[in-house]
Amino acid sequence: MVWVILVAAGLFEIGWAIGLKYTEGFTQLWPTIGAIFAIIASVWLLGIAIQSLPVGTAYSIWVGVGMIGTVILGVVLFGEPVNAARLISVAIIILGIVGLKLTTPD
Repeated sequence: MVWVILVAAGLFEIGWAIGLKYTEGFTQLWPTIGAIFAIIASVWLLGIAIQSLPVGTAYSIWVGVGMIGTVILGVVLFGEPVNAARLISVAIIILGIVGLKLTTPD
């Protein structure tokens, strides 16, 4: 269950990272409220996960899930560039997340 909580924390991280783009410098009320909610939810869930998982593992996976999702949505929503170097970098991070999961006791 703790891994589900950690992934949910990462998903909220994606939400606030993408949400920041829509706040337009915190000048748009609803996107700003959404981003703030996602920040709070993300950190709160990470805090829960850290109670059961090593902090380095939990934090690394949280950041990795957030980064991967944010890169994907940046491409889909904002037309950010896709090239071999970016794809290889994301693949390396995915391998790192898998490695941390496989080597961390539940």
